[in-house]
Amino acid sequence: MLVRLRFLIFSLWLGAVAGAGVHAAPMIVIVSSEGSAAYAEAADALVGELERGGLSRLEVLQLTAVELAGAGPLSPKLFVALGTEAANALAKTESRIPVLCTLLPRSSFERTLLENGRKPSAQFSSLYLDQPLSRQLELIRAALPTARRVGVLWGPESQVQAPALKTLVRASALELVEATVASNELFFPSLKRVLEDADLLLAMPDPQLYNSSNIQNILLASFRAKVPLVAFSPAYVRAGALLALYVTPTQIGRQAAAIARGVLQGKTLSATPLYSQDFSVAVNEHVARSLGLTLDADALRARLRRREGAP
Repeated sequence: MLVRLRFLIFSLWLGAVAGAGVHAAPMIVIVSSEGSAAYAEAADALVGELERGGLSRLEVLQLTAVELAGAGPLSPKLFVALGTEAANALAKTESRIPVLCTLLPRSSFERTLLENGRKPSAQFSSLYLDQPLSRQLELIRAALPTARRVGVLWGPESQVQAPALKTLVRASALELVEATVASNELFFPSLKRVLEDADLLLAMPDPQLYNSSNIQNILLASFRAKVPLVAFSPAYVRAGALLALYVTPTQIGRQAAAIARGVLQGKTLSATPLYSQDFSVAVNEHVARSLGLTLDADALRARLRRREGAP
């Protein structure tokens, strides 16, 4: 039923374009992994920004990854993939049209590249969902100035970032307390070892470690050890993490629109994937008080933006 409805919408879009006297090929095609609220929020922000920049809504086509296969030949100036499934669907095509992958973490983008025999390029690039390590360490320095030992658990997908984090930690006069959890290992012995020696636990996005099955036990263990968790999702803050540094779907959509406008003006995508320029900070005030801390999310975000030269 939903597929038929979306096909009808697609047909109506073609009719509207033809009636308006515009060439049927859209300028931008947005491909969402699914129809969830996060993808809809990012797409709405993206389309809204493009319209404010002068692009007609009739020049933007929105599809799901499933619908893409049956949409027929498309020749826009740019594809924008929202989420991992959409990125995978576009990675499998032989089109030379540039693809900007968004609303997916670095690890998922790199897995998509590997599975499809691709490399990041001006034809296939990304705007990451996760945050740069330097920004995460700056948040730690701002919120927890007396903390020196940064605890990290590495899983199969996050471990690729270990060398970069070690370099940044050394340059910041901090110490890294780490443990690696293999895919066939028990999780909590490693967590216990890290919590015994760390001043905080920095959560790195990795579906084997930080998932709905583990997060409550991780939060409980860190709370009992009085080792605050610095997370990557506001949902974790609501559940008991001290802090989170993250980007919203709206923020991602707006930056993706700015990149898309550049492509329409003749620029190429960055061959080096990008991190979001904008971001948000969330604070669990109850957890902060229990640790004797007074933290203001807006003030922390403003400090980080000033450090990065943002207005």
